Amino acid sequence: MAATDIARQVGEGCRTVPLAGHVGFDSLPDQLVNKSVSQGFCFNILCVGETGLGKSTLMDTLFNTKFEGEPATHTQPGVQLRSNTYDLQESNVGLKLTIVSTVGFGDQINKEDSYKPIVEFIDAQFEAYLQEELKIRRVLHTYHDSRIHACLYFIAPTGHSLKSLDLVTMKKLDSKVNIIPIIAKSDAISKSELTKFKIKITSELVNNGVQIYQFPTDDESVAEINGTMNAHLPFAVIGSTEELKIGNKMMKARQYPWGTVQVENEAHCDFVKLREMLIRVNMEDLREQTHSRHYELYRRCKLEEMGFKDTDPDSKPFSLQETYEAKRNEFLGELQKKEEEMRQMFVQRVKEKEAELKEAEKELHEKFDRLKKLHQDEKKKLEDKKKSLDDEVNAFKQRKTAAELLQSQGSQAGGSQTLKRDKEKKKPTLHWGTTAPSVCLPWGLATQDVWAPGYHWVKNADPSPGLACWGYLFLIPEPEKRKTFPTGLVQQQENM
Repeated sequence: MAATDIARQVGEGCRTVPLAGHVGFDSLPDQLVNKSVSQGFCFNILCVGETGLGKSTLMDTLFNTKFEGEPATHTQPGVQLRSNTYDLQESNVGLKLTIVSTVGFGDQINKEDSYKPIVEFIDAQFEAYLQEELKIRRVLHTYHDSRIHACLYFIAPTGHSLKSLDLVTMKKLDSKVNIIPIIAKSDAISKSELTKFKIKITSELVNNGVQIYQFPTDDESVAEINGTMNAHLPFAVIGSTEELKIGNKMMKARQYPWGTVQVENEAHCDFVKLREMLIRVNMEDLREQTHSRHYELYRRCKLEEMGFKDTDPDSKPFSLQETYEAKRNEFLGELQKKEEEMRQMFVQRVKEKEAELKEAEKELHEKFDRLKKLHQDEKKKLEDKKKSLDDEVNAFKQRKTAAELLQSQGSQAGGSQTLKRDKEKKKPTLHWGTTAPSVCLPWGLATQDVWAPGYHWVKNADPSPGLACWGYLFLIPEPEKRKTFPTGLVQQQENM
């Protein structure tokens, strides 16, 4: 017989029997209270809303303290979630409070994905708790539960209707967290406008299928007050940490030129209603709803994704061991199948790569052969050209040597002739004609210093018969003195 069947039979066979006297287990509630007080409580609030709607101020007002935090700006590139945890103590009850605020929400031009960081944050807290539950050694009694218990959604006091961003975000969050819509800075609109605005918001939420948190009415002790407060949703609140003296009391209020708005005056705003419902009456129910509804939904979806089921196709219950074994075998089969596919794919890729490498190697060899042949042709051409140039250089050297030899011989012969001519030029030549001698001088030496009585100079421009020298001046005797040649003149020419 299966263990589940035994447990079912035990539950069905339960009988009620009377007690003969006092036993003492009626003190269990007191024991539970004492244990809970000693362990302390935790509560996590998520504040969603546009920058500047007073989220931080309202948290300070709700818990009557000043939480440290940096003011947010409108220059954030995207939505970021800032989480801060505080330890609070009231009487003998300790509370570990975590406040998560959305920084930069609604400040971007494209607001289409503004809700995604919020959803991812909530799922991350559920996943962390689930992983802690699935551990072999669990320490849930000391585990800090970071799951969001309440989401205060701040609505801008426009007085018209909800923005598309608000509707989309609340629709994405309603299955993951307890949403309590509130109208922030409600003193910005009049009483009549505020009433119409509340009705408009409620109508839009219902028409769009947004499920907000409803205060429970199943408990008789709080059914009446919770039923009444459900009709006041969304709450129109005002936050302020400033205290002003009104009458004989110091009260939290906001001072305006036209008057004073008291935060804790229910005629001015719904702050007191929000504090009563959120902290003093329904805090434990919010914690329970988070665990039993939202977390269980996430856990069930996650386990179903992992392959775990409660019943088989025949509606018979599955044990965890059977489910685990079935899932393990399925996983191993898929793993082997994937390994085989990867092995075949690897072999195929190796073959393709080898073919590519062989083709590349063949192309490289062909290219090498072409380059080698081209290199040999170029080398042969260069060798032929070098041989031709060497032949030309040798022929040129031979011609040069012959020319230098001829030039040397010619210069020697020309030098002797030149010396002879120079000598003959310097010495006057005595020419004897047919009748009388004459003196032949170069033009440069023919001056009036060279003359003799009875002789005259004749230029060789139109030579007479018997005078064969050109370019010279001739000193010829006059006719009457041709027979006698002056020896002094010849001596004078030689000295020249």
